[in-house]
Amino acid sequence: MRQRVITAVIALIIFIPIIIAGGVWVDIAASVLGLIALSEILVMRKKLVISWEAVLSGLTLLLIILPDFWHDILPGHLNLTFVIYGFIVLLLMYTVFSKNRFSFDDAAVLTIGAIYIGMGFHYFIVADATSLSTIFFALFTVWITDSGAYMIGRKLGRHKLAPHISPNKTWEGSIGGTIVATIIVAIYVYFYPQGDYSWLVTVLFTIVLSIIGQIGDLVESALKRYYGVKDSGKILPGHGGILDRFDSLLLVLPALHLLGFM
Repeated sequence: MRQRVITAVIALIIFIPIIIAGGVWVDIAASVLGLIALSEILVMRKKLVISWEAVLSGLTLLLIILPDFWHDILPGHLNLTFVIYGFIVLLLMYTVFSKNRFSFDDAAVLTIGAIYIGMGFHYFIVADATSLSTIFFALFTVWITDSGAYMIGRKLGRHKLAPHISPNKTWEGSIGGTIVATIIVAIYVYFYPQGDYSWLVTVLFTIVLSIIGQIGDLVESALKRYYGVKDSGKILPGHGGILDRFDSLLLVLPALHLLGFM
């Protein structure tokens, strides 16, 4: 627990000033975090982090993450959708020439990984560019949900939420985390309104985002369970990897965009 707290404090000391600084600092942070997260998937799949397919998927990931104006570097007749299609085609071609070292499954994992991680961190940049209150709205919703679910689950948890994926999570913790997050974030959005929505509508959407965040957590738990690992990585002592810390946000931030908050 001590190591976990120390890591969290150090991470926040680095992370919060970057968010406040915004601009290129957030672009760089999102890109680095995204590349590390993708490398964690490669390691879980027992693939080389330095390889042709890893470099190709990393470049595609960066193109997805970076703000839209970076797409101006592409030739006029190309767009992001076609670049992703080209990336998929190259990976499929590689299955032919790799002598069974690289399979269709590998191509699918890298494609899904690049889009899943890339879209999450892209909207991290978009949220920060929208306003500080927007990015903190997302962060508070996720952080408070996680903390509330953990504490309430430890005290009151009786009924398993998804024992085949994450045995320690309970329905009591999940529901309690959402309730706690909704109450605290409701106070936050009273002083910092979000989007063009009324206070009540924003609070109702907070419930939705809290649930989506927990689903994001379970998605990453299912990934780890499939590959038989406890943590996605070891870069954050006591916390695991980047995917372990950003799993909820990778779904919440695109959902924030979908709901019209940015």
